[in-house]
Amino acid sequence: MGKLIYAANISLDGFLEDETGSFGWSVPDEQVHEFWNEHERHIGTSLYGRRMYETMRVWETDDWLTNQPSVVREYADIWRDTDKVVYSTSLTDASTARTRIERQFEPEAVRRLKETSGSDLSIGGATIAAEAFRHGLVDECVLLLCPVLVGGGTPALPRGVRLDLELLDERRFDNGVVYVRHAVRHPA
Repeated sequence: MGKLIYAANISLDGFLEDETGSFGWSVPDEQVHEFWNEHERHIGTSLYGRRMYETMRVWETDDWLTNQPSVVREYADIWRDTDKVVYSTSLTDASTARTRIERQFEPEAVRRLKETSGSDLSIGGATIAAEAFRHGLVDECVLLLCPVLVGGGTPALPRGVRLDLELLDERRFDNGVVYVRHAVRHPA
């Protein structure tokens, strides 16, 4: 059985992107990129909302990767080797390999996917992740806290959801980013 992991770079004040939709403040340096590569290597399926998928699909093409560091090119390979499920009512087809479109988020289907998966799953995108949190599907949170306050934007964690967490791991990077990994304590 796979765990569903919510993983994100977030500002210290808790946002995925600022009020203009920018997340340039969270672009990882090489050390943080290596961390994400190692994390993603253990993910078999990524669940995305439409906007997050549209952001991530840049990893499908090699055009821009030629002059990038090896750690960035490696991430592209890892991303391509992962199955993707995109929840969207507006996309008609997927523009990347190993990708399927689902019209709506079905909690029971995600539960079955977790139960039958031989590897962990990730979920990305504020709206779709909030749904997974509300339905008790998220097993872990992996957050990289970036040393910046953006003052507003898209909240990284859902509002109106109470969850008890257990700290599993932590690390400080040279650039001031702090990694925390928490297990969600599901009621018995």
